[in-house]
Amino acid sequence: MQKKTLYVNGIERSVVTEGADLLSDVIRKNLRLTGTKVGCGKGQCGACNVIMDGKLIRSCITKMERVPDGAAITTIEGIGTPQDLHALQMAWMVHGGAQCGFCTPGFIVSAKALIDANPDPSREEIREWFQKYKNACRCTGYKMLVDAVRDAVRVLKGEISMQDLAYKIPADGKVLGTSMPRPSAAAKVTGTWDFGADSALQLPENTLHLALVQAEVSHANILSIDTSEAEKMPGVFKVVTHKDIKGKNRITGLITFPTNKGDGWDRPILCDTKVFQYGDALAIVCADTEKNAKAAAKKVKVELEELPAYMSAPAAMEPDAIEIHPGTPNIYYIQKIAKGEDTKPVFDKADVVVEGDYYTSRQPHLPIEPDVGYAYHDDNGKLVIHSKSIGIHLHLYMIAPGLGVEPENLVLIQNNTGGTFGYKFSPTMEALVGAAAMATNRPVYLCYDYAQQQIYTGKRSPFWTTVRYAASKDGKLLGMETDWSVDHGPYSEFGDLLTLRGAQYIGAGYDIANIRGEGRTVCTNHAWGAAFRGYGAPEAEFPSEVLMDELAEKLGMDPLELRYKNVYRQGATTPTGQDPEVYSLPEMIDKLRPKYEAAKKRVAAESTDAVKKGVGVAIGIYGAGLDGPDTAETDVELHPDGTVTVYNAWEDHGQGADMGTLATAHEALRPLALSVNQIKLVMNDTSKCPNSGPAGGSRSQVVVGQSIRVACEDLIKSMKKANGSYRTYEEMVAEGLPTKVRGKWTAPANDCDANGQGKPFCCYMYGLFMAEVAVEKATGKTTVESMVCVADVGKVVNKLVVDGQIYGGLAQGIGLALTEDFEDIKKHSTLAGAGFPYIKQIPDNMEILYVETPRPDGPFGASGVGEMPLTAPHAAVINGIYNACGARIRHLPALPEKVLAAMPK
Repeated sequence: MQKKTLYVNGIERSVVTEGADLLSDVIRKNLRLTGTKVGCGKGQCGACNVIMDGKLIRSCITKMERVPDGAAITTIEGIGTPQDLHALQMAWMVHGGAQCGFCTPGFIVSAKALIDANPDPSREEIREWFQKYKNACRCTGYKMLVDAVRDAVRVLKGEISMQDLAYKIPADGKVLGTSMPRPSAAAKVTGTWDFGADSALQLPENTLHLALVQAEVSHANILSIDTSEAEKMPGVFKVVTHKDIKGKNRITGLITFPTNKGDGWDRPILCDTKVFQYGDALAIVCADTEKNAKAAAKKVKVELEELPAYMSAPAAMEPDAIEIHPGTPNIYYIQKIAKGEDTKPVFDKADVVVEGDYYTSRQPHLPIEPDVGYAYHDDNGKLVIHSKSIGIHLHLYMIAPGLGVEPENLVLIQNNTGGTFGYKFSPTMEALVGAAAMATNRPVYLCYDYAQQQIYTGKRSPFWTTVRYAASKDGKLLGMETDWSVDHGPYSEFGDLLTLRGAQYIGAGYDIANIRGEGRTVCTNHAWGAAFRGYGAPEAEFPSEVLMDELAEKLGMDPLELRYKNVYRQGATTPTGQDPEVYSLPEMIDKLRPKYEAAKKRVAAESTDAVKKGVGVAIGIYGAGLDGPDTAETDVELHPDGTVTVYNAWEDHGQGADMGTLATAHEALRPLALSVNQIKLVMNDTSKCPNSGPAGGSRSQVVVGQSIRVACEDLIKSMKKANGSYRTYEEMVAEGLPTKVRGKWTAPANDCDANGQGKPFCCYMYGLFMAEVAVEKATGKTTVESMVCVADVGKVVNKLVVDGQIYGGLAQGIGLALTEDFEDIKKHSTLAGAGFPYIKQIPDNMEILYVETPRPDGPFGASGVGEMPLTAPHAAVINGIYNACGARIRHLPALPEKVLAAMPK
């Protein structure tokens, strides 16, 4: 042990530590300065950045033996406070730089170190700095972060004042449609927004730390689990196995369709008879410290009989493949699509037919915050689970039977959450911490390291897809034939619904009268399939959008004009036979066309023998909602002081649920003339909030937003007097009128039939993407130099939030196109290994053009937004690669070696 004096944010502090202790742990646990975050734990994300003796360092890889006695350390808490913001923090707020907010303190500390060294950095110097110091953001697409640094520099140089920079509420007090920073912004930019690992430091002293015993093979029978040696290790309280779980020891996958051949009870909480994938949880060690828990976990002896591992859909579909879940075939769900006339005669008579085989990869979500949660019993004996869940009511019912808890005795609470991008639509650790709390009757805490984040959370399910188009010689699409196989990993949850997305979105955006196809959900032994932003659309629209370019080439037509000829207009229907709610795609193409023509000329002029440049386009469509009559509830309560509280479970994983709730409620409550400070939010606690449904499928702004509107309007109706004025709280009580009302709204939609026909969504989102790319001829390395997105997401509720969603989605699309994968379990278990795109991999030149077509069924005309930006930008990139160098990539990601191999020789 050693004692050191540190000068932390100008205050003298003494610490006693081991030399091998990490500076990040000392800052967070000894000094309780939790603004410094730990993400990857390997110096690859920059969330832990602090300034030590004037130099920017990554504290998660800095051991205390390397920290000089007397070192001066600056953390985010030393840069500014919510009451006294630094210019960087103010700029981050007004530019929407803090979305989930987990990476934000590390970025702001990094930016502070930059401007200390270079008081007037250019945009490129800012980007070089963030690249050098490995500052990683998964939410923003980086552009707005560079904007923020540049504006902060203007303040510090005296060109503008802090008041000039600060957001100003319009004179009419309106919130809807403005760029007001989200309510959580100030806390996020100052590091005072506590995430799960931060709030866990406030748990009682008797809290047990958990470590998982995990499988290191992908498929095996379990012969025995011996915990005896582990239970004797220092600090161990108990080792929990499947024998300690009182319920079914299964997480229900909530089978969507009756033709599914599984029963949904295929995912164990703790494996009992078999291992189904690498990383499956076999036991939970509960100990006094994380260090002791992990040491004991290594002493649990597991005897396995290894079985053949089927690591892809084609492998699991082989005739000699054994059933991964005995009694359930590996192909456990079939989805048909049949629209219009039989396609065989259509193809036989068509002037032109094109066909292609495509693969979309097992894209990892790559949040900066790893999965984290804790559980305890409250004073009423209820089991309370805190996590990153984005479906708290959904998950409650998915895990309660497996744990052996009655739903009314289980509470789920969402912690402040660093981006999930959909992986938390599935329960991950909720049942694990619940089981440990029940088995020990103690508070318990579990935080994954980054390898566990990669190995034991779901991934985008790969699609193996074949698509054929039939067209007339003038480019009119006449028919489409499709076949798709979904590699959904070993667990069935939401797999049938995902497979339906192939029927709904392959060929979406185009008037195709005749469609036939079949898709299937396949059980494999690779990572389980979880929702990922776009949920089926990036997998379904990639093949149809790349094939549109192939058709254009065969016809000798421009790819954008071929799309213009075929997009939805009055009389056209979606692949499900539904009339689109708006017909804005022609207008969107018209808006892009001048930029597209200029880009084609530019890349032609800039291409050289060494670097070829090209332009690619793609259309992306997504429905805003869960299929059919999707429903949400919100409570609104009037208080004696005239303020109003909104209660809902619009889970926030960075997309801006607080802003969406506030803006929608404020607009609905406008007759009461309330300021934003008079509307309070209580969110994401099943014991306090009604069931608003999960935050997925871009459903929340539409479905939850409508429930907010209904609740507010019902409250106003009760308050309104005959003379047009409004009752006070006291008058409401005196007249026996309820001061708390529940608003419920159900989407006017219906489920698809066995042939994929129906009206699954009342609101859609429409995107048009253009990518300019540069390809090195010698290596195949591709750089995306600019992206344009034309977006119709209905009425924009908050431009700052919506801009951020689109920029971030474009960045994830570039990663999906070029680098991201989770195929090699060990190689891809880190951020860098999985192909995370840092700032220099994402263009600074990104532009959003809006076409705001009000939605008849959206709250105040709004649709959703979150999924749309990742529907098809990757297809635009891939099309750009072909137009640059002639390399047609059909198998993602487009790694340099693939592009090089595909170039014409």
